[in-house]
Order: sequence, then structure tokens, then C-alpha cells
Amino acid sequence: MYNQSMTKICITPFVQGTGGMASFRLKFEQGLQARGISVTHDLNEKFDALLVIAGTRFLLDLGRVRRRGIRIVQRLDGINWVQRVKWSGVRYSVRAEYGNFMLALIRSRFADRVVYQSQFIRRWWEEWYGIAKAPAKVIVNGVDLNAYTQLGEHERPTDKYRILLLEGSLARGLNSGLFHAVSVAEKLSATYPMEVVVAGTVDEATQRKLQSTVPVKFLGTVPRADIPKLARSSHLMYCAEVNPPCPNSVIEALACGLPVIGFDSGALKELVTDDAGCIVPYGANPWKLETPNIAAQAESASEVLEKQDQFRAAARRRAESALGLDAMVDSYIKVLLED
Repeated sequence: MYNQSMTKICITPFVQGTGGMASFRLKFEQGLQARGISVTHDLNEKFDALLVIAGTRFLLDLGRVRRRGIRIVQRLDGINWVQRVKWSGVRYSVRAEYGNFMLALIRSRFADRVVYQSQFIRRWWEEWYGIAKAPAKVIVNGVDLNAYTQLGEHERPTDKYRILLLEGSLARGLNSGLFHAVSVAEKLSATYPMEVVVAGTVDEATQRKLQSTVPVKFLGTVPRADIPKLARSSHLMYCAEVNPPCPNSVIEALACGLPVIGFDSGALKELVTDDAGCIVPYGANPWKLETPNIAAQAESASEVLEKQDQFRAAARRRAESALGLDAMVDSYIKVLLED
């Protein structure tokens, strides 16, 4: 058994920003520090275990850590794949394939333990790259249920329904889900007054290409502190990522009592139970970025709009029952220091 007050965990890379990796790092560090466990990002310091968030280019440092007998745990997200079915530019494609290579190399050569963020991610990695040599475990992402709550200030419209898209990036090759979301809103607008609000990076070319009969507002990158109010100010969240590995935005929305709609691809159905939103069959091949069944999505979304109170309460219950931050932090500590 370890002594928490004398324990130090190294986390690398030191990811900053508003994306999923940076969000996880911040939440996990806060959880460690609340338990009296010290945190460092310096691979040359003395520490008891190392958590690699996805990958790092400092392989020589990883080798030195391993030779010191320190446990290395790799936390894996999904695999870069969109560039293989949709042209996304030379820079994006090269970076995506290089990223896959580095992640797979660390998984096979350096990791003593592997953590997948969802059952979907685990199946995906094992199908594409084989079963890892190191012991592996699934730990679903968590959210601070006190910071992300259904209670608090909001500006939810009363004269129309708002669909929220909350993504790190919906630019270029990642923009398919944005067009699908707008199509769903247009279908719903035959019965309900609708608007779409997009929080995240959307390139100007995509914005110009998007022609819609319903209002679409682009907020750009939103500060993390503003997300709870933004979620509470919406009626639906649409998960715009195709084959989402384990989207933090979905978990945060549920914690704020915002029902989630989307297509059954990736890990979405692992997170959103039937009463916390509506996840419908894709109706085509998501791996080829084919157009999904828009009509089915709109039909399911209409039920959520009609029964807002019921679905909002269920969304919060789902977060409280399975997606809390404390359980996630404790599970990672066990893998890093005990198992």
C-alpha cells in the first residue's frame, strides 16, 4: 500500500487548451491533489508512476523511466482514421498517421499498463493493432458533478429550441457531423422553431459552405468555465463526431442535465442510456462517412423536445450514477499504483 502524502505521479505530455486531453489532465491533476498526491510533468524528477496521455515524442525519456523500474501507464483515445476516407490536407494526414504510429509504438514497447477510455476504443485498438502485451483496462471519462450541474444560471430560449454542438474542432475533414446536425435541425423546423449553436473551431470554408434554412451561430472556442451555462442554455446536444471514442462534451452535457442525441457509432451508446437522450441507428456506414438516417434522428429528437423535463432529469441521473470524476480518479490511481 502506498502513502498518498509521499506519492508523486508524473503526467506527460503537459497538454494545454480546451480539448479533451487538456480537460482530462486538469481534472485528473485536481483529483490527485485533492487526495494529497503530488504531480509533476518533469520526466527527470523522482516519481512513483508515469501516466502518458495518449503519446509523446520523447521516447528516450520513456526508455529511461522504464529502466528505473517505474510503471508506465498509457491512456489511449481513438485512432486517427478520417484522413483515410476523406481528404483532409497533407499536413493533417501526415500528422494523423504519425500520431497513430507513435501511439502504437508506445503501446507495444513502453507501456506496462494500458487504459482505454471506452469499450469501443479497446475493441478498435485490438482489431487494428492486436491485443496489447500489457494488462489493459477500460476507465470511462468522468466529470466534476459539482462544477457541471443542472442547477445554475442559464439563458435557454423560450421562443425556439436550441441544438448545441460542443466539439474541439469541426474543421475541414472533421466537419461531416456539422452538416448532419444542421440537416436534423432543418427537418425538425417543419414542426418546431429551431436554431443551432456551434461551440468549437469551424474553418471559414466550412462556414461558407454551410447553407441552412435555420439560424446557425458559430461561437468559436468557448472558455471551459462557460460550458455549464452554455449547456443549460440549450435543449439538445447533438454529438457531431462520427465514431466518437469517449467524448467529454457528452459527459459534461449529461451532468448539466442536457439530453444528448446522436447516431449509434463509436462509444456514444455506452454513455447515453435510453432515458438520457436518443441514440438512433446510423443507417449507413459511418467508417465511410456516409450520410446517416437524418429522418430517424429528427423523429427521436422530437420526443426529447416534447418531454424536456423527463429527459433533463434522466441525463443528470446518468451522470451521477456512472460518470463522476471521483470514481474515474480512483480507478486511475489503482492502475498507476496498485494493480
